[in-house]
Amino acid sequence: MTAKLALSGVCKAFGDNKVLNGVDIEIEKGKSLVVIGGSGTGKSVMIKSVLGLLRPDSGSIKVDGAETTTMDSSARDALMKKFGMLFQGGALFDSMSVWENVAFGLVQGQAMGRKEAKPIAMERLRAVGLPARVADLYPAELSGGMQKRVALARAVATRPEIIFFDEPTTGLDPIMADVINDLIIAASKDLGATTLSITHDMASARKIADNIAMIYKGKIIWHGAAGDIDNSGNPYVDQFIRGQAAGPIKMET
Repeated sequence: MTAKLALSGVCKAFGDNKVLNGVDIEIEKGKSLVVIGGSGTGKSVMIKSVLGLLRPDSGSIKVDGAETTTMDSSARDALMKKFGMLFQGGALFDSMSVWENVAFGLVQGQAMGRKEAKPIAMERLRAVGLPARVADLYPAELSGGMQKRVALARAVATRPEIIFFDEPTTGLDPIMADVINDLIIAASKDLGATTLSITHDMASARKIADNIAMIYKGKIIWHGAAGDIDNSGNPYVDQFIRGQAAGPIKMET
């Protein structure tokens, strides 16, 4: 079976700083992969490379078996319609109302009229547990948890095939973080979407992942089922998931 998303030998450097050093990842259709790792290990650069925001120095990135690193701009534009993205911090547009934020991909990416897009946006807001009254508010008028729900509604509004979640629970209290995790699972199942998440939050990783991979110094050093993470046999993984100061990561920093 062809992987929905596959990275092979992906490398990216900025001057002498090698951020990605041969990343290999495969995600089957409809599955959820969470990539864990410390700050500066290459998680965000990896996602930006998949989205085409950065061009890898070498390696292969395939979506549905099609090589993306050599696509022309028109093919890339068509490919981008398969993706949805929940950005760290939400990244909502302050000058747009809540429903306009949710409908952004429909209006700007799919050239849908505002009149047609609004009911879809309203339905997506309902799906993430937000009342209709928030639709005409602005992001600054919402709590952090509500902003995150709006961002999730926007990420899934276009019914994407692949969704990226960038630190989806950052800045949230444990209860709201768990609510967001549940919403991510529900939204992904509703769409049958393939998901790639990056996070420091192990509670979130354990809950939303089918599989977990750890990136360290630009390479995937462990990959396995979420239920196997506690018995990885990898000292780097063990140190990270337990949040311990002592260990191989500490010694090399």
